[in-house]
Amino acid sequence: MQALFTLETVAVLLALAYVVLAIRQNPWCWLASALAAGIYMVLFFEGRLFMESLLQLFYMGMAGYGLWAWRYGSTATSGLPVTQRRLAWHGLTISFILVVTVAIAFLLHRFTAAEAVFIDTLTTVASLVTTWMVARKIAENWLYWVVIDAIYVYLFATKGYFLTAILYTLFLGMAAYGYFSWRKQSIN
Repeated sequence: MQALFTLETVAVLLALAYVVLAIRQNPWCWLASALAAGIYMVLFFEGRLFMESLLQLFYMGMAGYGLWAWRYGSTATSGLPVTQRRLAWHGLTISFILVVTVAIAFLLHRFTAAEAVFIDTLTTVASLVTTWMVARKIAENWLYWVVIDAIYVYLFATKGYFLTAILYTLFLGMAAYGYFSWRKQSIN
């Protein structure tokens, strides 16, 4: 019974709660995110996924920002509305993600003992941008998560984080559902 309640198990449950609550636009998602991130920061550092470990620190900060943005980030009395962005905006965003990924991956490869350098960096950089999109309630964030989550399934399975790989497999379907749910509620 003790093996069922590992730190990874707790982090998985909290991360799952985060996504379910985020889809429902429930501000409690940000607390679940912060707690999961704290646990994963330690786990990924121990697994030498340095960018993923740093990403978790960012997630902890974004949890505070996300909560603030969802409650006070709009002039509307009902909080921040869901919006959509044009294709050109996404083209620039994806280009930014790729350029930053290549630059950071080069430095990590050259100066650290990090493992899975390009994939670790790509998922981290894309997750940073996409988490900001969640905090700003940009509906297409969920489409980015579909791609990111698919890559994470591979990364976490190859690093031995099997519960987390299963979690990210679940996230794939949840992200698709999140997109359709948020798109219906968007103001444009």
